[in-house]
Amino acid sequence: MGKHSKPSGQSGRTEPASGVRVRPLPVRSAVRLGRPSDIWHKSALSAVVAMAVPALTLFALGRLDLIFYTAAGSLCALYGHGLPYAARARMLLWVVLGMASSVGIALTTASLTTSAELLVVCASLIAAVHKTVFDAARLGPPGNIILTFITASAFFVPQHLGQVPLHVALTLGTGVLAWLVCMAPALLRPQGPERIVVARALDAAAGLLRTEPRADGVRPAGVSDAWHATSAAVHAAWRTLYLVPTPTPAKATARAGLERLLMRAESVLGSMGQEAEEADRLRAWARGLRGGGPLPGVMLSAEQDVEVLGVTGEVSDVRRPAPCHPRGVRPVLARLAPGSPLLPIGARVAAGCVLAGWVSMALGVGHPYWAVVTAASIYQANTTLTWQRALQRTLGSLLGLLLYTALLPLIHVGHLAMIALALACMLGAEAWISRNYWLGSVCITPLALLLAGFGSQLPARVLIADRWIDTVVGAVVGLACCVAVTNRRAADRIEVALERVAAAEAAASRLLAAGPVSGAEGAREVGWARDRLAGCLAELREAVEVASGEWWQRALPDERIDHAQQQGHRALALLVRQVSMPAAVV
Repeated sequence: MGKHSKPSGQSGRTEPASGVRVRPLPVRSAVRLGRPSDIWHKSALSAVVAMAVPALTLFALGRLDLIFYTAAGSLCALYGHGLPYAARARMLLWVVLGMASSVGIALTTASLTTSAELLVVCASLIAAVHKTVFDAARLGPPGNIILTFITASAFFVPQHLGQVPLHVALTLGTGVLAWLVCMAPALLRPQGPERIVVARALDAAAGLLRTEPRADGVRPAGVSDAWHATSAAVHAAWRTLYLVPTPTPAKATARAGLERLLMRAESVLGSMGQEAEEADRLRAWARGLRGGGPLPGVMLSAEQDVEVLGVTGEVSDVRRPAPCHPRGVRPVLARLAPGSPLLPIGARVAAGCVLAGWVSMALGVGHPYWAVVTAASIYQANTTLTWQRALQRTLGSLLGLLLYTALLPLIHVGHLAMIALALACMLGAEAWISRNYWLGSVCITPLALLLAGFGSQLPARVLIADRWIDTVVGAVVGLACCVAVTNRRAADRIEVALERVAAAEAAASRLLAAGPVSGAEGAREVGWARDRLAGCLAELREAVEVASGEWWQRALPDERIDHAQQQGHRALALLVRQVSMPAAVV
């Protein structure tokens, strides 16, 4: 990516008098297809299994009118597939509880009031909470939108108070089933998630070696992007390995083997020359990790071996995060503290969803919660990304409605055909959404209409018309609120990130000035310094990306950002080089 990771096709323009930048909104980059996720099939198959079992059970019992509540719990199976199984178990538990409690609040509210205006407000507030909490927790895809879609719909499901406990129990029960489905692969490949994330780091490092300076000193185009990609992949892999528990010597040995591979990939950040043979070796190791084969034997420098094995050469411990590394709920609460740049995003969601729902009602549409969900789904970290998501959502929904229309003859065959089509749409959505959101929306739209069709007697043309109107209303009103509710705190986040990078770089410089490390304690200090500096650089890069994409934003401190990144990257490379002189393969 470029030095400030500006979205493709954009060029910032700074007004010298006011110091405010107005950025054109891209179109081509919003619809460009990317590479599919390497683990899309894991979430897709998990969701299909978690949804098929209760759906077919309800079909056999003749109670498909309850499929909305079982689908709510089943969709929890979309989460956590990039996490090691111990961390996945905890994360999925929170997601299931969040889904069940959100559905419970929505159904209880629906049973106590019939005011559509009030229901829109309540659904919008819950959507804002979902967005803010998910962003603060950094739970990753599919983010808040699944919970928001289900909860907003639940606010408009006809309900009696006495029915709520059963319906919430169905959601919770199928959520437990989703938890079991997502955890089941641990019986076959207990190291699967961490092997994949280390394989990504190895692939990124191999790509960096391929773009290193030639013998004449010329740096090929894209070397900076490759360096950043490798640094980010290595940092993400360390964060993942830190989540892997090592209660037994066997588990510690297995994790130590992955750490040795990751250190080999990390050593490329300090490499000075092009090494085609090493790049081929790293890619071969990555293929082996993904294929489930045995871990390759890897030799490292003496200092790296000390960091992994300790001074005795036995796996008595593995690399741990720095003592000050926050974990659990504390970092989430810290990101939600007063002054957080996430709070304006939450305000955008609340305002945009309320107005979108009210406009939909004013137009006489019978499903205002679709406008609420559309508005909630488009809000991203900044205005530019929100514009892109609004365009993607509108385009994908239009094509999805055309697909739903084409599927109507099959839908009319019966409920079993509807279940099969819903499962196929779920599979297609997960297969395509990582390439571009609009492509995934082509399947998401008919999936939503199919779920609504089980409990609705409305003609198909009414459902299609309502969906199209609500999509346009939600996208237009949501985007207007995004522009109106500015996020000036995005630039403040850069100042904080710059201070953290400076502090981490100063600490790294002190370690470098002290000379080569010796012993386990010294190697551990260097590892912690690398973690802190890499994390701070990643935070700065993210802060710059977010602020650069705000439509109205004061000018950024470009020179300070460039200087901080250059100094930080230089110190990070020197830290890696200090303990990274890779030896040959065993």
